Amino acid sequence: MSDHKNETHGGYYTGDIHNQFVEEHYDPKNRSVIWKTFWILLVITIAEVGIAFTSIPMEILRVVFIVLTLVKAYFIVGYFMHLKHETKSLAMSIVLPFILIAYLIVMALTEGVYLHFWDITFF
Repeated sequence: MSDHKNETHGGYYTGDIHNQFVEEHYDPKNRSVIWKTFWILLVITIAEVGIAFTSIPMEILRVVFIVLTLVKAYFIVGYFMHLKHETKSLAMSIVLPFILIAYLIVMALTEGVYLHFWDITFF
């Protein structure tokens, strides 16, 4: 049985109850990807703050903020939650419910607006 403590590569023990030896978390390439993702998220956040203080119409601002938030969510879920390199079926099991919930919200709001105007018009 090999003793992982004496090995020279850069892995580590997870420290949880399973005490797994995880070698790939200290890959220098992964560290550069994390920093690249950090800088991208920082630039997007600074852009959001800067855009908030402009005189752009509110309707356009809402769309821009939603798009930038979705871009930030992609980077956070993809790189920090490690879904970028997972199998397609696992990624779809997370993305598909999100899409269906967003669809449900849009349909509920549309129905609510319709019923509101129905009540105003006929009652």
